[in-house]
Amino acid sequence: MSPNQDSLQQALQHGDLELKGQFMLGSNYTFLVEVTHEEKKYPAVYKPSRGEQPLWDFPEQSLAQRETAAYLVSEALGFHIVPFTALRADGPYGAGSIQQFIEHDPGYHYFNFSDDDVQLLKPVALFDLLVNNADRKGGHVFFENGTHKLFAIDHGVCFHEEEKLRTVLWDFGGQTIPDDLLARLSSFIAPPFADFDLPRQLEPYLSPDEIAALISRADTILKHRVFPLQPSDRRAVPWPPL
Repeated sequence: MSPNQDSLQQALQHGDLELKGQFMLGSNYTFLVEVTHEEKKYPAVYKPSRGEQPLWDFPEQSLAQRETAAYLVSEALGFHIVPFTALRADGPYGAGSIQQFIEHDPGYHYFNFSDDDVQLLKPVALFDLLVNNADRKGGHVFFENGTHKLFAIDHGVCFHEEEKLRTVLWDFGGQTIPDDLLARLSSFIAPPFADFDLPRQLEPYLSPDEIAALISRADTILKHRVFPLQPSDRRAVPWPPL
């Protein structure tokens, strides 16, 4: 971890939060905050648990925990596509998730990506399949300004035990998953990241059954080794898609 990244993580976990604005799109309350720590300031996204709209198929006030779990899975895989995310008990509106804010162009997203950039989304498609993402919209994947570093956000409705995959990223259906991505995924079966101990890391955020389902999905993916086709017997694309 670079010194700058370590400072950012310390800030988001322990710094003072000041509300700067509200993101109006989306069904849950989401705020832009400024985090001050050791005389440095960092922009971040704060999602208070009490601002979550109840869902019939997910436990109430569990989305912030799922956001944090998604970050941990991304890091364990070595994908590094989810911005740093943690839980804070002392937010302006109570407990919730706090996530690094990534400067990006909201006008450049999945629906107008170049063909080459779409091909870079295979790790995201595999990640979504693994975490059972029920809400991968086109605006949830983007590149950081001034770089070609890919990020993916909004993982509050992931990790359900039942199949819930809803995504706009069906481009790779039927294609073989690249070997280098499968090698990373095998960490869930025979961990090369043993010192990370992902299942134990996830215990504060997911139920034992959800963790077991996650590991089971990893096993299934490694057996089939193919990106799934879009199913026709259920709604498999989120609304709105952007």
